[in-house]
Amino acid sequence: MARLYTDDLSIGYGERLIVKNLSVEIPDKKITIIIGSNGCGKSTLLKAITRIISHQSGRVILDGKNITKENTKILAKKMAILPQTPESASGLTVGELVSYGRFPYQKGFGRLTKKDYEVIDWALEVTGTKDFKFRPVDALSGGQRQRVWIAMALAQETEIIFLDEPTTYLDMAHQLEVLELLQKLNIEQERTIVMVLHDLNQAARFADYIIALKNGEIVKVGNCEDVMNPDVLKKVFHIDAEIGRDPRTNKPICITYNLVNGE
Repeated sequence: MARLYTDDLSIGYGERLIVKNLSVEIPDKKITIIIGSNGCGKSTLLKAITRIISHQSGRVILDGKNITKENTKILAKKMAILPQTPESASGLTVGELVSYGRFPYQKGFGRLTKKDYEVIDWALEVTGTKDFKFRPVDALSGGQRQRVWIAMALAQETEIIFLDEPTTYLDMAHQLEVLELLQKLNIEQERTIVMVLHDLNQAARFADYIIALKNGEIVKVGNCEDVMNPDVLKKVFHIDAEIGRDPRTNKPICITYNLVNGE
């Protein structure tokens, strides 16, 4: 049994049900990517698993415990989340922002300890943002800013990191930069990475495990070979996809596609 899984989970806003009776395991120490069309429940699922929003029924289980009953600081030591559009207070430096990741470990007046500063410097080093430590976050490029947010998540020292569309608004080079960093963290530090991505080929390239959603329900779960095929993509996105092979990775790649009409 995986450390983290959902059991018959349903999530909604008011009377509108977004995710319906969803049961899925998140593989340990792997990169899991959630795909699906806009509004299918990808971000909603991420928010429920990380307790940002509550769910209507079912359970989210982490290390044998229902997360709704877990202490907030204890939970924050196990999982970190980078939301879709993170915002920081204007004027914060990179070092100050990353220090927020140490919140679960602070006591009393919340002063940073020697250990805290060591972890902050380590997170900056790993993400290649140490040279920006005293610069305002607002002065950074999109790719640099995203790496700083990842550094803050790393400073939490969690084994599981969730990211909601971490490549949004970034150009192609910066998208690759962020995804390669996450892959490096997974391989070298065995972090469990769970993220939402829109780009199918990026998902196939970087995922160990893919969850394909449609209308809040699972269409298919498995490795990229299982999910990146015309039948699954037709069900999930209503497209007729031509699947080939990436000459550099030998993984499935969506070469081209058309809308499926009249069905």
